[in-house]
Amino acid sequence: MKWGTAVTSLTDHAPPEESIPPANDVDVLIIGAGFSGFAVAALLSRAGIRSFLILESANDIGGTWRDNTYPGCACDIPAPLYSYSFDQKPDWTQLFARQPEILDYLRSVAHRRGLLEHTRLGQRVEQTRWVAKDTRWVSVTNSGERYRSRFLVCAVGLLREPAYPRLPGIESFGGPIFHSATWRHDVDLTGKRVAVVGTGASAIQFVPAIVDQVAALTVFQRTPPWIVPKRDRPFDQRHRWLAHWLPPYRWHVRRQLYRVHEERATGFVTDPAAMATTAALAHRLLAKQVPDPELRAKLTPDYTIGCKRLLISSDWYPTLNKPHVDLRTCAVEQLGPNTVVGADGGTVDADVLIFGTGFDIQDSIRINIEGADGRTLAQSWSGGSEAYLGTTVAGFPNMFLMAGPNTGLGHNSQLIMIEAQAHYIVDLLRRSRRRNARSIQVRPEVQRSFNQWLMGRMDGTVWQTGGCRSWYQDPRSGRNTVLWPDTTIAFRHRTRRARMSDYLLD
Repeated sequence: MKWGTAVTSLTDHAPPEESIPPANDVDVLIIGAGFSGFAVAALLSRAGIRSFLILESANDIGGTWRDNTYPGCACDIPAPLYSYSFDQKPDWTQLFARQPEILDYLRSVAHRRGLLEHTRLGQRVEQTRWVAKDTRWVSVTNSGERYRSRFLVCAVGLLREPAYPRLPGIESFGGPIFHSATWRHDVDLTGKRVAVVGTGASAIQFVPAIVDQVAALTVFQRTPPWIVPKRDRPFDQRHRWLAHWLPPYRWHVRRQLYRVHEERATGFVTDPAAMATTAALAHRLLAKQVPDPELRAKLTPDYTIGCKRLLISSDWYPTLNKPHVDLRTCAVEQLGPNTVVGADGGTVDADVLIFGTGFDIQDSIRINIEGADGRTLAQSWSGGSEAYLGTTVAGFPNMFLMAGPNTGLGHNSQLIMIEAQAHYIVDLLRRSRRRNARSIQVRPEVQRSFNQWLMGRMDGTVWQTGGCRSWYQDPRSGRNTVLWPDTTIAFRHRTRRARMSDYLLD
């Protein structure tokens, strides 16, 4: 499926290559039609930049909220915060929105702002190369389509590639095996013996949602998560009326939620002791909902709160209390015909195996991206990913990342960071146009200095000192390449206005 694109350009195009049709020759090519990609597209459009295309590998838009359809899937950030500030939704049905409502919101934004007209589905970018003589990126998709663009925005997202454990004997398992991110809705779990591997953010949502369907449920937990209550509630008619008709009220609710979440940054970044109140809340929830001391001991974390992702749930512990649920505190060693063998030697009979093992965050960009000197992005990141402000990478002119290295959050809405990056990218484009620059790339010494500061700042955070290993850390170096070690206020300040002295202009 294809939609057309408008052609209001930043500058005159160089003559297109014979193999690239004019419709595929644009100023800005955006890879990914999720929250990140549409944020950039919306702000480009608002700035009067119309020559852009969004390429999406799937046959629908939505990114992670399109792909993750497992039972109970919902956001763990309040809905008024998990939305664009420039396109707020006044009629959220409840505080923590469910997956279908979030996907519907993103679709409505894309439709209302005319962004679908710039979107082409079923176009997975497999490789892209910087052509210095033309100062253009040439991108090739799985269908053989070629695109040429002055600027390239990689907005593939972090939660994109499911992480699967390598288990001996997996081919011998007789029943269905699937990941929470690729849920098999055609598999009826009623009366089945189900084994779940993993106890992270997805598992604590889908396990309670399926527990009353299954005959027996075994959960394999390597490390217990810290969990605080999920104080979800529906929005009443009065709130929805006020949010719809009184924008100041809508902004007030958003600001209050933002303030509460932003205050949590201190506990993660500079003063873990500030999390004491939250830790006490988590301990009270565990003590209240798990009366059995043996089970409670299995569910008690032995690392500092915040070191791993802090989870919210009010039904996880009650689920594990049910008589047909068994919690195993070990990794899975291997599989057999309808059996799962734990590292403790115990064997569990299972008809279905579900992985709740998260995503491969360190290898989320699976595109062959070749920069100015012939080096690929994978080669540049062979020792771990790094960028400047998570957005630009030395040696890759006119290329921008969304949700790039060290832009993830542990305390607030990711959309705040996404918007800040999108504003920064549009500002860079406009300023480069004013200077008649054909190309722009971050100075290597600027990127190096920034990452030295970033890693120094990271050293004192709970993520590095809290006594745990997590998917935030690159296994090659142990560096936390995912999270931003400061407040979102600090990031927004750094990205509010592009400092052109940080860049090489040609």
